[in-house]
Amino acid sequence: MQRTYVHPLPVRIWHWINALGFVLLIITGLQIRYADIVGLMSFEMAIKFHNWIGFTLMANYFIWLLFYLLTDKVSVYHPELDARKYFRDTLRQIRFYSYGIFRGEPNPHHVLPYAKFNPLQKVMYQIVMLLIVPVQFGTGLLLWDIDRFSSWVEALGGVRVVSTVHVLVFIFFASFILIHVYLGSLGHTASAHFKAMMTGYEEEMEEAP
Repeated sequence: MQRTYVHPLPVRIWHWINALGFVLLIITGLQIRYADIVGLMSFEMAIKFHNWIGFTLMANYFIWLLFYLLTDKVSVYHPELDARKYFRDTLRQIRFYSYGIFRGEPNPHHVLPYAKFNPLQKVMYQIVMLLIVPVQFGTGLLLWDIDRFSSWVEALGGVRVVSTVHVLVFIFFASFILIHVYLGSLGHTASAHFKAMMTGYEEEMEEAP
């Protein structure tokens, strides 16, 4: 096996705080939304936990943003600006996930310290982190104190609209976590990618000469 160090310690700490936080947000969110069905805690306690976890993840998000904007790790997402090569590599990755992986073909993407994400991962990661996460945090902040942000809430169509957007994004994240765990099991072993997020080292089979 060839081992490549691709997940620095700050990224791993951030990842697991984020993962735990979103799972807890989902649990407390379900308790708030379905208080008569879910009985894990009181409604008031669920709201309190939900709010504090949300603020913790907001702070964690800005740590991630500063880390990637102010260090050379931003090149993980943009190692080169070649649209034709990116489009070609994206099609190859789609073919691998939809066909090649079931035939035992090697992954066309090779993990490197500054190219750890395949083309599909780059697109999804940036959509999630730069668009969907801010929407979830923004709507959550408005719902946290409706009176304070009443002008913003009304400008967006009222509490019902803001709440609906927040719940729809919640459904997305609940589904995303399940898909993320499944895709994480598609390494050379089912636990390889999870192990990498613990140790920082990705393992790949060395290519035959």
